[in-house]
Amino acid sequence: MVWKTTGSQARARLRAAMAGALAVAVAALTIANVPGPAAAADEPDLLFRRSTTFKWLTPNDKLATYGMDDPEIEGVACHFTVPERGGLKGWIGVAEEVSDISLACRQIGPIRFKAKFEQGEEMFRKRRSFWFKKMQIVRGCDAKRNVLVYMVFSDKLVEGSPKNSTSSVPIMPWGGEQAVPRCADWLEG
Repeated sequence: MVWKTTGSQARARLRAAMAGALAVAVAALTIANVPGPAAAADEPDLLFRRSTTFKWLTPNDKLATYGMDDPEIEGVACHFTVPERGGLKGWIGVAEEVSDISLACRQIGPIRFKAKFEQGEEMFRKRRSFWFKKMQIVRGCDAKRNVLVYMVFSDKLVEGSPKNSTSSVPIMPWGGEQAVPRCADWLEG
């Protein structure tokens, strides 16, 4: 027996197939943007956002400022500002963010190292596009001056990115403490 399909049945099957493909795409986007358990604990705190452009029907482009503590060095906090794309692509989460990121890190209490670290060790990473770009904050030590140095940059798989920002944190006495640790003593290698 041969089954015949009418035009309306074929269109219904096509619509069902397209809806299924859309559901799979949405699920993939959702899974890709959910941080793992380790990253969730290290998420920075959103302090505020300011609109930089106006869009009629979709979200505006914004600058967002975040704060976070260095997870390995007690007494240091960093603040960074990143642009966030609005528009339709920004709204659904597929816009590629620009690489303009500013960074400022400061001593906010007595410095206490929790573990040894390598020069240029990654302190924080966050995706800036769906596939190819991520923002990183790395940490190092200027042993001669006893200064912690933080650098933020955005890397892109194909083209790279020369845009970056650097911040220094001189290790100073805090409160009544006179002894200050030397960052060189905490470098690996």
